[in-house]
Amino acid sequence: MRKFAVVTKEDNESIRVAKEVQRFLFNNGMSYSDKDPDIVCVVGGDGTFLSAVHKYINSLDTVIFTGINTGTLGFFADYTNDELDQYLDDILNKTPTIENKKLLQIKVDGENQKTYLAVNEARIENIVRSQTMEVYINDKKLETFRGTGLCVCTQVGSTAYNRSLKGAVVEVGLEVMELTEVTGSHHDRHHSLGVPLILSGNNIIKIVSKFDETSLLCFDRYVINLKGTSSIETTLSTKEMRLAHFRPVEYIEHLYHLF
Repeated sequence: MRKFAVVTKEDNESIRVAKEVQRFLFNNGMSYSDKDPDIVCVVGGDGTFLSAVHKYINSLDTVIFTGINTGTLGFFADYTNDELDQYLDDILNKTPTIENKKLLQIKVDGENQKTYLAVNEARIENIVRSQTMEVYINDKKLETFRGTGLCVCTQVGSTAYNRSLKGAVVEVGLEVMELTEVTGSHHDRHHSLGVPLILSGNNIIKIVSKFDETSLLCFDRYVINLKGTSSIETTLSTKEMRLAHFRPVEYIEHLYHLF
């Protein structure tokens, strides 16, 4: 682990910390490689971490990620900027424990076929008009949903947008997907499950609808217009992001400090 890169949030404090990380590691025998790092040091919050993973999305097999939190949310980071000295010393002198997190695979079919990867979730939303969507699990129909949209998240993403939808927070280590409604319409003519559904990660969730220019696919920090799309399939990918932990941090402790 000799090559490192730094991805930082663009605020004064994060930039200051990032410069200190880069200076210290370089002066202690590590080389800076933005193109081909062994370890990526993320300085910022969870949004910055998502940007870092997508920046190195084609190198996930060879790169590990570690973070120092200078933002508002730091669920991915094990250190705060008050612990900068400890953070740098641990990178130099400790062997990390690697935690693998499967990404969500999102397959878009239709006029523009493409597959995307997400750390947190995929949301199919339409804030202009109610979207009617047929939901299938492994090609078996679950429901007809009508409303603003649907959210499919990973275990990691269960504490992100999914939580604001009153979705369940899922314990670390479980390879699952969670399907949660976004403002569903429920009356005598339209009804759906109405509560979050947690599925093992080897299932395939397929969503079919008449998507138009007001229908959006939102994943992590990205937005894709769904005009011309016929269906969207989500499942857990074989691709994983690898988190480097230089010290033990209990999941419940993370939850306690975050919420």
